[in-house]
Amino acid sequence: MKIAFIGLGNMGGGMAANLVHAGHEVRAFDLSADALAQAERNGCETFTDAAEAVEGVEAVVTMLPNGEIVRAVYEGSVFGKAPAGAVLLDCSTIDVATAKAVIAEAEGRGYAMVDAPVSGGIAAANGGTLTFMVGGADEAFRRAEEVLNPMGKAVIHAGSAGAGQTAKICNNMLLAIHMIGTAEAMKMAEKLGLDPQKFYEISSVSSGMNWSLNTYTPLPGVGAQSPADNGYQGGFATALMLKDLRLAMAAAEEADAAVPLGSRAAALYEDFAGAGNGGLDFSAIIRTY
Repeated sequence: MKIAFIGLGNMGGGMAANLVHAGHEVRAFDLSADALAQAERNGCETFTDAAEAVEGVEAVVTMLPNGEIVRAVYEGSVFGKAPAGAVLLDCSTIDVATAKAVIAEAEGRGYAMVDAPVSGGIAAANGGTLTFMVGGADEAFRRAEEVLNPMGKAVIHAGSAGAGQTAKICNNMLLAIHMIGTAEAMKMAEKLGLDPQKFYEISSVSSGMNWSLNTYTPLPGVGAQSPADNGYQGGFATALMLKDLRLAMAAAEEADAAVPLGSRAAALYEDFAGAGNGGLDFSAIIRTY
């Protein structure tokens, strides 16, 4: 399949490479010359104009920073430039309202389109083990699935347009809450004189088990290998977690949903990022304890 991939950042670069490895012909675009050079080394054909990259393709995948850029790219470089029969997949994490609006416009122009945000971080993007949460019509999902499978371990149809974004922001709000809870409990146990490794061994097989503790342990030298063991480098940056929490808070306000723990998690990550920690993995918030 001939696929255009727009947005070759920390996540997009690895995702595009996995499409190449699966045998697809990938036409790549990014504003960064370094990202394009890496994409070319990974086997992509590269372009300095997104509108040229989408010419003649069967699918377009975008991985972009925010909803405003997503809308601008589709309106300026994809709609009317990509063939009408192409399936469009936006894998960015953006607000639900923009996702729904862009998909509605795409459908009005004769395209099938889904929102397909991801979970898994940079390592999963490079390894082809992402989880995709997909929103869109049944037929659009069926067509998108063929594109997404080489990049992920799970491709789940969440529902209609915007459902993928809803799943993503709710999932990451939960992740932020249980990472903070895990950090608090681990540091409290340590200050009470309990060996952190012993706490891990007990809680990870008891009712306190959760992904942040069992799989992504936030304390160096304890439990699972994680960014904590690498100075909190790599993984899922605090700035990105904060972005998702801000989206979640906006969505909660729009839906009149009570999220007191989500609100507190957002405030804690605002403070942590504001103190110059935006580039550290989000598990580094344990340092505040």
